[in-house]
Amino acid sequence: MADQRKNYSTEQVGPLETLLEKEFMGFHGKYFIGRELGLTGCEVSLNRLPAGKAMPFIHSHQKNEELYIVLRGSGMFYVDGDEFPVREGSLIRVAPEGERGWKAGDEDLYFICIQAEAGSLSQATLEDGVRRATRASWMQK
Repeated sequence: MADQRKNYSTEQVGPLETLLEKEFMGFHGKYFIGRELGLTGCEVSLNRLPAGKAMPFIHSHQKNEELYIVLRGSGMFYVDGDEFPVREGSLIRVAPEGERGWKAGDEDLYFICIQAEAGSLSQATLEDGVRRATRASWMQK
């Protein structure tokens, strides 16, 4: 259960190896964190796909683009008829209408998927960030 505060929320899901204990619509290994953390601008899922297993269907979205960040393992990714290998450090952005699917290789595939409405980003970190004079305990002299 998430800890909700005024300006932040936290949750500890445990080691990524335990993701297979999580279930979403009959699929094990997928954990959506948007509702638990109170996200308002994107949806995020933590994912673990067992070795040799595949997403059982190809899908697209109506509004949301997705960013896949491969943390560990390897596999194959499918977008619009193209199939290509992915491994730790792979980053894949898929437009809403892109038809996508994936398969784990010889080892479990761990990845994060971030969804946000395509075209909704109005500024990036450099334009939005504001440096404050506040100091954390590790910044004190």
